[in-house]
Amino acid sequence: MAQSDPNLDTLAMLRTKSQRRQRRRILLDRYYEGENRLERIGIAVPPELEMFKAAVNVPRMAVDEVVARQNLRTFQRSKGEEDEALQDAWTYNNLASRSSLAHQEARIQGESFVSVSSNADDPEMPLITVETNITADVSPRGVMRSAARFYSDSVLGSYVPARKATLYLPNSTTWYTSVGGRWIVDPDIEPDVHDLGRVPLVMFLNRPRAGCWDGRSEMADVLEKTDAIARLISNMQFAGEALAWPKRWAAGMAKEDFVDKAGKPIPEWEAYMHAISATSNPDAKFGSFAAADLANFHKAVDALLSWCGAELGLPLRFMGQQSVNPASEGAIIADESRLVKNVENKNKFDGDSWAWVMGLWERFRTGEWPTGNPIRSIWFDPSTPTQSQVADRVSKFYAQKLISREGAWDEMGWDDARKDRERAYFAAEANDPLLQLAADLAGSGGSAPGN
Repeated sequence: MAQSDPNLDTLAMLRTKSQRRQRRRILLDRYYEGENRLERIGIAVPPELEMFKAAVNVPRMAVDEVVARQNLRTFQRSKGEEDEALQDAWTYNNLASRSSLAHQEARIQGESFVSVSSNADDPEMPLITVETNITADVSPRGVMRSAARFYSDSVLGSYVPARKATLYLPNSTTWYTSVGGRWIVDPDIEPDVHDLGRVPLVMFLNRPRAGCWDGRSEMADVLEKTDAIARLISNMQFAGEALAWPKRWAAGMAKEDFVDKAGKPIPEWEAYMHAISATSNPDAKFGSFAAADLANFHKAVDALLSWCGAELGLPLRFMGQQSVNPASEGAIIADESRLVKNVENKNKFDGDSWAWVMGLWERFRTGEWPTGNPIRSIWFDPSTPTQSQVADRVSKFYAQKLISREGAWDEMGWDDARKDRERAYFAAEANDPLLQLAADLAGSGGSAPGN
């Protein structure tokens, strides 16, 4: 008699938890993608008016404006030295780009996960992967006891029932497939018995709270306001089409008055558009109703966008509330202070998570855990998200002799290969007689030596 799998109870528990959360996950995903339909916000739209459906994607702004400023620069040991091995792992696993997916998913869903696994092709370079749709069982003390990912081979992803599962346990990772409604170990994938003593996953939480191991979506505060904005804009479009032109009226007109010079009846729309109407009835009267004023819609939408910006800590100019005169540099910096501080706070927690990921990577590579908590994540300054802004800040520091030339290169994010090239260029310039002569001429005010 075949022995039953002792881990099926854990898998079933995680499956139940995942199903309870699936509806919320899909809802948040659709809000981020701008696919939240008007039916969800209480508008019954007939087919002939579906063209008026519209939405402003404030939830995407809530996520992307934060994620765009989260750029990890390097890893340091507790002694302050940059670790080349950890940087190589970062580069090998394409985390310069893939890391933003972990940050993005955490901002959207409230949590995301990164896994570490052995690499059969290169044991010295374990694999680091950003995972999706992970459900974890975490103890009150923050220890992850188990986790599972449920997925399907279909291109529709999370929108179809899961037929596959990956179960993460402290000492093993096992792949399952569903056959006849029952989970069995996937015969095509050998279980990974790693004996780590802990689940090979690291959780990234958004807006964490003490003793709580469920994150909160960055979009949560603006979802209902986004629905209200969508309702207002849709109504405004319909009102603009139906009521923007003055409604005309005529009294004392007969049907035969609406004919062309050949005596043929004029279509209703053409008759409405005529600039001049005439009748032989001397008692006929003409007039028009006032056109609809859409300013109330504009004001309501602007107010809701302002509230969204205030709750998210985003400058109002991000919400289209732009003044006539462009803001000065100092005003822009002050305007973005809440956004920058928000990113800095998230970098603290996400930096700890990336440090744990790299510690787990070292365990897979060397077979030993790092002693203590020696790894630190170093981030680029979120107040200078573009290369131009970084260069401007670094040049000011260098001019004030606050940093060295090598320190300026570090702030610019240059790797060792780029630094070596620049050192070679500087050495070549120092030995170039023409460049030396040009420097001497510049120093003497442009006069030839000896004059």
